[in-house]
Amino acid sequence: MGLTIAQKLIKAHLVEGNMTPGEEIGLKIDQTLTQDATGTMAYLEFEAIGVDRVKTEKSVAYIDHNTLQTGFENADDHRYIQTVTKKHGIYFSRPGNGICHQVHLERFGIPGKTLIGSDSHTPTGGGIGMLAMGAGGLDVAVAMGGGTYYIPMPKMTRINLHGYLKPWVSAKDVILEVLRIMSVKGGVGKIIEYGGDGVKTLSVPERATITNMGAELGATTSVFPSDEITLAFLKAQGREQDWCEILPDADACYDEVIDIDLCALTPMAACPHMPDNVKTTDEIGALKVDQVAIGSCTNSSYADMMKVAAILKGKTVAPTVSLCIAPGSKQVLNMLALNGALSDMINAGARILESACGPCIGMGQSPNSKGISLRTFNRNFEGRSGTKDAGIYLVSPEVAAASALTGYLTDPRQLGECPKVEMPEKFIVNDNMIEPPASPEEAKDVEVLRGPNIKPFPETRPLPQEIRAKAVLKVGDNITTDHIMPAGAKILPYRSNIPHLSQFCFAVCDETFPKRIKEEGGGFIIGGSNYGQGSSREHAALVPLYLGVKAVITKSFARIHIANLVNAGILPFTFENEADFDKIDQMDELALESIRSRLENGEQIVLKNLTKGEEYKLVSAHLSERQRKMLLCGGLLDYTRENN
Repeated sequence: MGLTIAQKLIKAHLVEGNMTPGEEIGLKIDQTLTQDATGTMAYLEFEAIGVDRVKTEKSVAYIDHNTLQTGFENADDHRYIQTVTKKHGIYFSRPGNGICHQVHLERFGIPGKTLIGSDSHTPTGGGIGMLAMGAGGLDVAVAMGGGTYYIPMPKMTRINLHGYLKPWVSAKDVILEVLRIMSVKGGVGKIIEYGGDGVKTLSVPERATITNMGAELGATTSVFPSDEITLAFLKAQGREQDWCEILPDADACYDEVIDIDLCALTPMAACPHMPDNVKTTDEIGALKVDQVAIGSCTNSSYADMMKVAAILKGKTVAPTVSLCIAPGSKQVLNMLALNGALSDMINAGARILESACGPCIGMGQSPNSKGISLRTFNRNFEGRSGTKDAGIYLVSPEVAAASALTGYLTDPRQLGECPKVEMPEKFIVNDNMIEPPASPEEAKDVEVLRGPNIKPFPETRPLPQEIRAKAVLKVGDNITTDHIMPAGAKILPYRSNIPHLSQFCFAVCDETFPKRIKEEGGGFIIGGSNYGQGSSREHAALVPLYLGVKAVITKSFARIHIANLVNAGILPFTFENEADFDKIDQMDELALESIRSRLENGEQIVLKNLTKGEEYKLVSAHLSERQRKMLLCGGLLDYTRENN
């Protein structure tokens, strides 16, 4: 039996385990990336491990999230990252150089390599045939130190793309269609692999848009073949030597096959407040629009920006619309400036933002109250924009630009002939904003600079024999890491200060939670299905750890979040009978008796509801033997120290 692309990449990097779906496997990691919202904590963790120099082929730190500097905190974090990376062998992408995924695709990504990043949209690298996965910062720190990265062996889903995209329909519409078919939890435990004759019609930036937003499926990652189109992109970047062909075997076997006719797709939008709430623009109708935001790691490539500039050229943005545009990298912005496209955007009335994440993470450009914002981004979770009652719609650059001109959600096919944008034969390459690390000899003299906002990793301790506490919070299905630990301009500067950050934990769901759990001295969290979907931010585990969360018990978990909970030493269990979820009320007194010995010996886990006099069987089968040992130690840092 032949192998899929993903299976070939996994096999080439397999360190531990068998490639049986559901079983834990360990992978050798070639490259890592971090961004500044998660990077400070990741490098504090790397320092705690005690390795002098990274052992990966290439590790890169990007400054792209916390670039709005309204106080000293973000600037101090950037200075810390710049100095700690210089000391330990890591490349540093300076503020203004661009969004991590866009720059990594342009300058560092290599087909066939493994990449993990402390950002859930790291699968963008799958657009050039990488096995690229989002991970928690601690997992990235361990990989940088030469450690193995562990995941459950995924199932393989093949999505066959047939035909070609018609004018005004884009790659964004492809991934919106996949989300409509599969849902935000339909990719859990799977790798999405794209094939079919339609693949040859998609450029690398288009493929990267699809793999980027595959994170919203809950998938482990997504991957395209590395073919002559990949080679053309790398050659245009002056990196043709990095190319190799990677195709699935003709007799590769998939667990699931989905067919999509590209010719049948029309412009679409994801409606509030989930990326899988997808409708066509015709179904939604002429919705009045207050804001349009174009950019993010999903749709900020040179080709995307050129399409937008062509649509805006010679026209004026509707007076009721605020249009902001953020090119994804310095390379993109520079090319737009030199060819006149940037001028076309400015003349039309667009507000040009720096090459950074910006509005996607609520870092500025929040919509007006109850405003309708069309965004070319990847997430539209409630409150993520910085305006809780805003209606956020996820759309393609073509829909966004057309709607900015009319003031209403607009099917761009109404504009007439679609502008044609060709991929450049040669990109402008200038890596002067990427600092190489110091040599091992020079590194001895590098001083790591820490600002007063940088606080240590929360204290962990071995698992006790018994846990008794209240169900301090009960939440429903599809709770995201934005619910658990919100982003935004007011909160993100404190990502390196867990004590301060803790006052915002679960603020979207229950503003009283931090105060209540402190008063109780800790507690349990009870959750529904797909708990922890969305961002890879480990702060959604570290802050609950600091607040005293003992265990999180749900119907099901998202992949990265359950790994982050285990890394932090928080017990993650699921109900054996999902109906038991309904039997627990918030503030019920709960107990896990003999939990240490039960976990150690692989015995049935039982949750006692002391308030109601009931017992519920819990499942820990999703935990590997390694993860059980980690929980007994108190988390990954303690486990790593004990086993080194």
